[in-house]
Amino acid sequence: MEHRFTGPSFTLGVEEELMIVDGEHFDLVNAIESLLEDAPAGDIKPELMESVLEISTDPCASAAEAGRQLRALRTQVWASTAEKGLTIGSAGTHPFAMWEDQRIVGRDRYREIVSALRFVARQELIFGMHVHVGIEGAERAIHVADGMRVHVPVLLALSANSPFWRADRTGLQSTRMPIFRTFPRVGVPPAWGSWESYAEQIDFMTRTGVMEDYTYLWYDVRPHPNLGTVEIRVCDSQTRIEHTIALAALIQAMARELCVHFDEGRELSHYPWQMLDENKWLAARHGLDAPLVDLPSADGVSARALAERLVDRLREHAQDLGAEAELDGVGDLLRHGTGATRQLKVYETNHDLREVMKEIVDATAAGLAPA
Repeated sequence: MEHRFTGPSFTLGVEEELMIVDGEHFDLVNAIESLLEDAPAGDIKPELMESVLEISTDPCASAAEAGRQLRALRTQVWASTAEKGLTIGSAGTHPFAMWEDQRIVGRDRYREIVSALRFVARQELIFGMHVHVGIEGAERAIHVADGMRVHVPVLLALSANSPFWRADRTGLQSTRMPIFRTFPRVGVPPAWGSWESYAEQIDFMTRTGVMEDYTYLWYDVRPHPNLGTVEIRVCDSQTRIEHTIALAALIQAMARELCVHFDEGRELSHYPWQMLDENKWLAARHGLDAPLVDLPSADGVSARALAERLVDRLREHAQDLGAEAELDGVGDLLRHGTGATRQLKVYETNHDLREVMKEIVDATAAGLAPA
């Protein structure tokens, strides 16, 4: 199996799935085809549904560069939507939209997905952010992908931003997680162990017709051989752009730590998949208040305490990557709450989901100014 894990290591690529909404009432609008245009850097692309717009940066040398590109992309699509009486919002779910009202994008890949998965695909009205970290060396990439599995719950707890679904307060901090769980080949991935093992398993699944290629693996973490990256897919889309960049910087530092771990010839610890998955569920349910199991010690620890410990431990890596300033945005999430916490605070005032959606739209555009 061919790959492009040729470096340089620790480049960053960030993707955000954004909502296309009416500028006055904040309902989702099926309008992606009218918004596709070239960008000076990065891409503006469709996703599964016509009410979803994806922006993605180019591979960037630093978190700061990724932040500049992402801010420019948000600014561009915000200005483009405004010309049409629309706007954008960013969160893990739209608080009151119905999937039955959404149209599927007219592209072969998406039609094939709907044909294969039926209702499971049609109800996937969710919005995530994905972070790609460039890795040099296929074995290092597998080591990073396997090692990132233990970080999935804390990343979900920090990024939780979807407490509403179909006009209902769900009781979860990340409702996006169980919705996406209905897809096949999702969630906490298996530990691949080696590049040879990964390549053999992908070859088996494609030869047997289970999937067309490895991009039909939608796990929370996956090697991306065509791009030469490890892709982290667990996070809800973030409303505030500084939180998107903070999480990207945190993930970049995690990847660097795991590369150092590999280069020193150390082995990853083996944890039961069931406990990784249980911790992820607890993070989706409770966010930063989740009572997680600290796997090295088997002691209980809150997701908040674990996140604080991780930030302290990874700060030196962030400094070496020139991303300490961007990493500080994680502190804002820890001090003032996640996107889910902020949505719920707005909701408690008047129990008005359009007011919640207005807050999402306003915060998504905060600091942006059309060129």
